[in-house]
Amino acid sequence: MKRNTLVLSVVLFIFATFAWAGWANFEYRKQAADRLLASAAKGELVVDAAGGVPEYVSPLLGKRAPAFELEDLSGNKVSLANYKGKAVLVNFWATWCAPCKIETPWLVELRSQYAAQGFEILGVSTESDGVGKDDPAAWEKDKAAIAKSAQQMHMQYPVLIDGDSISEQYGGLDSLPTSFFLDRDGTVVAVQVGLTSKSDIEANIKKAIGN
Repeated sequence: MKRNTLVLSVVLFIFATFAWAGWANFEYRKQAADRLLASAAKGELVVDAAGGVPEYVSPLLGKRAPAFELEDLSGNKVSLANYKGKAVLVNFWATWCAPCKIETPWLVELRSQYAAQGFEILGVSTESDGVGKDDPAAWEKDKAAIAKSAQQMHMQYPVLIDGDSISEQYGGLDSLPTSFFLDRDGTVVAVQVGLTSKSDIEANIKKAIGN
């Protein structure tokens, strides 16, 4: 009887040790992820000395845009590096974003107007619903919704999916649409958050092109 009790105690001790090790590993990974998020560059609203309208200042302004590779609606991998030598507008949007539906027709027109000067738009969808490829049915439903919106709004430029996976690299996306204007060297020369105006977008496109 004493021997059985000893064996049972040893077994319970081993199980408890494994349970503690699993919990400790989970906590370590969670803390590491929290530190990574905390260290990610975030944009902020800054009010000028004259007390004017707050302006969004991105930590990426004047720096090389973070590299990424995402799938398009056909499942092809599209890398930002593929557009080296071109002025690029990385436009984060979502199917449910009302301001995006106002802005997109402007983007379509401006892309057509400036494409001959080496300008391209990458429409990066950020549905923010937490759906990943581990849920194939929901993933395909999201893709179908994105494809439908892209078709309805005549988005002839590349439309990429799973933009949420790169949002932290771009300073976090607190508002949509959010646009990053890259010059031909891949440097961020302007950032727009929220709905602005077609003329503002065009001015930043010209800045990216080098006009």
